[in-house]
Order: sequence, then C-alpha cells, then structure tokens
Amino acid sequence: MSSVEEFRTEIRDWLREQLSGEFAGLKGRGGPGREHEAFAERLAWERHMAAHGWTCVGWPKEYGGRGASVEEQIAFHEEYALADAPARVNHIGEQLLGPTLIAYGTEEQKARFLPPIVAVEELWCQGYSEPDAGSDLANVRTRAERDGDTWRVNGQKIWTSLAHESQWCFVVARTEPGSRRHAGLSYLLVPMDQPGVEVRPIVQLTGTSEFNEVFFDDARTDATHVVGGVGDGWRIAMATLGFERGVSTLGQQVGFARELDGLVALARRTGALADPLIQDRLVRAWTGLEAMRAHARRGDVSPSVAKNHWARWHRDLGELAMDVRGAASLLAESGPYELDDWQRLFLFARADTIYAGSDEIQRNIIAERVLGLPKEVRA
Repeated sequence: MSSVEEFRTEIRDWLREQLSGEFAGLKGRGGPGREHEAFAERLAWERHMAAHGWTCVGWPKEYGGRGASVEEQIAFHEEYALADAPARVNHIGEQLLGPTLIAYGTEEQKARFLPPIVAVEELWCQGYSEPDAGSDLANVRTRAERDGDTWRVNGQKIWTSLAHESQWCFVVARTEPGSRRHAGLSYLLVPMDQPGVEVRPIVQLTGTSEFNEVFFDDARTDATHVVGGVGDGWRIAMATLGFERGVSTLGQQVGFARELDGLVALARRTGALADPLIQDRLVRAWTGLEAMRAHARRGDVSPSVAKNHWARWHRDLGELAMDVRGAASLLAESGPYELDDWQRLFLFARADTIYAGSDEIQRNIIAERVLGLPKEVRA
C-alpha cells in the first residue's frame, strides 16, 4: 500500500470512528448559506480534530502541521467530504492566512499566530472588499497611519465572511497617503475585539448572515503586525488569494458531486428526467464536473480559470435544481422563510460568481496574464 493510500485509510478510519459517537449529530451541518448551524458544536469538533493532529495537515511539521504531500492533502479533503463531516470553521485561518505567514511572515509573527490557528483557538476573517472596491482590490480606501508603536486603522470592509465569529482580521489598507492603485498598500493583522471595530451582519437571500460589514474607527494594531513589509500589501494579498484556490477545493468538488447525484435522483422521482432538455443539462453538468476534477488534479491550471469554472458550474446547478423541482421551487418549505436544500443552493450559489474575485475580474486576469492579451484600458 502506498503512503498516500495509508494516509487516506488513516483519516477515513478516524472520521468513521469519531463521527459515530459524540459528534455524530454534526454530519452534514454547516456550509454555504448554513454557516449559522451548530457553530459552537462545530468549533468543538474542530478543536477535537486539532487535539488529534488533523488540522493544518499540509503545513510543514515545524509549524504544527503534518507535512502532508499534495496527494495526501487531496486524500484528506476528499475523505472529509465523503464522510459528510461538518463544514470547517477555521478555513480562513488554516487555508489562507496560515500559508501566507509561513511564506512571508517574520519568525515572530509565525510564533505568535500559527499555533492558535493549528489549535483552533483564534479564528480569522479576511478584510479585502470595500463598498467601492469589491473585486477591484487595488481601489481600497481603508487607511492605516503609524502612531508610535501601533497602526491606527480607519475605513470600512464588506462581505467579510464570519467576521462576527472571528478574533482577528487580515486587512489590506492604504499606508502611504496619496498613493493609487497597487502602490502604497500594506497587509495588516488587526484584532477584532476592541472598541474601534464594529461588525454589522448582512442578511442574505438565504435569510442567514454569513457575511458582514466591518467598520474600523481608530482601531489599533501593533506596529509589528505587518506581513511582508510596509507597502508590500498587494503582493501578499495576491499570494493569499492563490492559497484560497488551492487543494482544499478538491473536497468542495466531492460536495458538488453529491449535490449532482442528489439532483439526478430527484429528477427521477419527479419525472423531470423524461424531459430531454433536463437530461441534456444534467449530462452537461456531469461532464463539467469531470473536467473540473481533471483540471484540479493536474495542478497546473490557472487559479482564475479554476475559480471561473467551478463558480459558474455551481450557479448553473442551482438554476437546474429549480427547473427540476418545477413550481414547487417557488414555495418555502414552511413559514416564515424556511428553505429546503435546493432553494438554499440556488440562492447562495448566486454569490459564487462574485466572492473571491468576480467572474469579470477572473476573465480579465485570464486574458491578460494567461493568454497575454492587451491590458484593459483604465481611466
């Protein structure tokens, strides 16, 4: 048996054992549009994982990880999804900030911030988007000014996932007055639990509030909490986005496959499968998913190509689900606004083509950086 298969067997057996006891009720809980479900219990589950060495598996061993190879990480995420284990609460710290600090942080920053991520003792959120700077990150207006041994941060962030549950936020802010676009930005680590930070939940189409507005009003952070150096924020922020679209998306694709299988079964039950147009769209969904898997396993596909592909695929699956359900899709399961899984998929998947870089931005990146086409003319 290869080392990858041994690793796969180890995590599969551990998940089977642990999800049949105290944590059995957490199976399938959480996820997009359902982040509010059993949050405290899922946090306890993830700390249980940490105690048994199953968080941050891809991190180097010297930083608390397992040093798992890419193939082993793929196996972990696939088995986690196949076990129907609960949605992770520490994704942003483990998959985004942690790898960024390992690559670009100082030794002091690594010593301070990495151990609490491994132990799931501190949760993180991402302070990128602003009301006038969504996917156009270079247009941020949040500013930070040096004040002795601290930075004073003022501005507003929006669409900040799980800010209401987080203790820290990595914030892209303008630290050079009068600078424009990519220049003069810095990547700051800012504590959320302080008087200068206000979090306001945003009610989504699903009726839940995974996203938030965050207001910084003279919020402070230590002068040493700059990653990559003052003025280097754009490069560090782009590196974080690259980590965001890494191997963890393989587990996401297992979830996609489960949704597609469920939709095919639903189409059989309702008779919608007899419609040749529905049949054709289901086949196209299957081929799209297979292409997605193949690209992800190759590992040499542009992150923007991969993100554009899965986001549009998932949005289209939500639309297909509504057509399979027919008129019943228009009615809430119960009052006042209780949605079923297919309605929640349809509504939340509308955001897939917007968050983590909108489709329009991804296509520009593909055109300019992958295909080498002329850059878009900007005012």
